[in-house]
Amino acid sequence: MDDCIIIGAGPAGLTAAIYLARYHLGIRLFDSGSSRAAMIPCTHNHAGYPDGIAGKDLLALMQAQAAKYGATREAVKVTGLARDGDDFLVTTDHGTHRARTVLLATGVVNHRPAHLLPEVHDPALARGLLRYCPVCDGYEVTDRRVAVIGTGDHGTREALFLRGFTRDITLVSPEAEHALDPSCERALDAAGVTRIAGPCGGYAIEGDTLAFDTARGRMAFDSVYPALGSRIRSHLAIEAGARASDESCLEVDDHQRTSVPGLFAAGDVVKGLDQISHAMGEAGVAATAIRNLLAERRPLRR
Repeated sequence: MDDCIIIGAGPAGLTAAIYLARYHLGIRLFDSGSSRAAMIPCTHNHAGYPDGIAGKDLLALMQAQAAKYGATREAVKVTGLARDGDDFLVTTDHGTHRARTVLLATGVVNHRPAHLLPEVHDPALARGLLRYCPVCDGYEVTDRRVAVIGTGDHGTREALFLRGFTRDITLVSPEAEHALDPSCERALDAAGVTRIAGPCGGYAIEGDTLAFDTARGRMAFDSVYPALGSRIRSHLAIEAGARASDESCLEVDDHQRTSVPGLFAAGDVVKGLDQISHAMGEAGVAATAIRNLLAERRPLRR
């Protein structure tokens, strides 16, 4: 039986693996290969990398560090999680494993604009023409022409946040007319944010811009931010009985413990700031809490 199975190998899962391996615990790390961090062309706000670092490169360094201390990483997809007395059964597409504790670090999946095909989406993302995290990279669009695809409170909040980096912001409704209440309209007007109705379509990279069709005709922008929300990958924990918010974010305490004893969560799957640094901090807290829980069950001695 493993001391801990970590589900998810992004920054949170890998940080936890490093900590737990260095605590001399028997762990297993399951990686489905879908970490959102791998999509980051270059992060410039992760401390310690003044020239930035690509998400894939950061993950590779963290994987090597975890492996150095004996963490076992397996390229499998977890399909089920259930309690087994005080322990857990973790089912994958390659078999079933038992563990004393489980750490869920499965993150989220961004909703992409409809009709934005991979052959346009992926190179646009790599070139910074398409961006998903204004907290991460708003600095990079300073004084550039930026579109936010979204509406309602979420679209309004993202447009206003980006207004701190550039005055040229256009909020484009993804489908047809905007769904904005009067308070949103007043805030956007006060900030000088242009509003344009959709639907959006016909995406293409044109020169150094990402262009698409709107109700006002074809428009091109230096960077485009989809503000369409995300899918939180918390279903495994919820099926095991863990409490979650209305948005499906897992609820945890100060030690990253879910409502299910022995089940922990860290990173974007938990309600909070979706940032690499935050995920890593939560993982360190969770890993230490896991170590201390296991020590309460049986002494951990060399």
